[in-house]
Formats: sequence, structure tokens, C-alpha cells
Amino acid sequence: MKTYFPKEAEMTHDWLIVDAKGQTVGRLASQIAQVLKGKHKVDYTPNLAAGDFVIVINAEKIVFTGNKMNQKVYTRYSGYQGGLKEIPVATMLEKHPDRIIRRAVWGMIPKNSLGRKIIRRLKIYSGESHPHAAQQPKEMELNS
Repeated sequence: MKTYFPKEAEMTHDWLIVDAKGQTVGRLASQIAQVLKGKHKVDYTPNLAAGDFVIVINAEKIVFTGNKMNQKVYTRYSGYQGGLKEIPVATMLEKHPDRIIRRAVWGMIPKNSLGRKIIRRLKIYSGESHPHAAQQPKEMELNS
């Protein structure tokens, strides 16, 4: 008997919606990453983008535990002298709440061409509305 490997064309990709209101960043990001990678499916294959599309709404209402709101800082470096940017969580949450979730999820998926393909299936919106009603997304069950 041969081992069966599903083909990318045979896989179906559902659309799931998540309400980030009151959710902790890391816990939410780990559950989203698992769905994006497809680990929740029976036909999971590590070398294929088998996961589903995930829509995150209410990204500005995400929660940080402990004293992270005052202490956590996001950094990025341009490669030039003096090019280190440090952005506090409060500022990032105010200006770009979608980047917080995207960055947390990106840290939990592979950093290669497969990971880039997977992260494109993540759609994040600050408010309640999203333009993906035609895909008829289902509510994603979160493990609390």
C-alpha cells in the first residue's frame, strides 16, 4: 500500500472569520497560524499550503496581558546608521492594529516561500466590516 499525498489542486480552502475583540494577542495568533498552515485538517501536508483563509475583525480591540502595554516595543532596522525604529505597543495599536496581529502570526509560520504563500491568506480589519461577504465565511471556534 502506498502513502497518499494530496495535491494542491485537490484541496479546498474555506473562509473563516475571527472576532479579535477581547482576545489575547499570542493565543489568538497561535490559533490563526494553525488554521493558516492547515494543521486542523485531516489531509495536512507540511510542504503544501493546505490551510484556510482567515478574516480577523475588530483588530483594534485586541488585549495585551500584564504590563506589555507600557513595556513592549516593536523594532525594525533599515540597515543604515541611525535606522533603528522603536514603536511602543500603544502607538502601534492606535495607528496600525492590523500589523500587531500580522507580525505575531508571521512569527509562528515558516520563513520561506511557503510561509509567504500562507500569510497572504490572512485578512485583518480594524473594524467590524470586511469586504469578504461573498465568500460566506464561517465563524472560527477559538480554544479559550
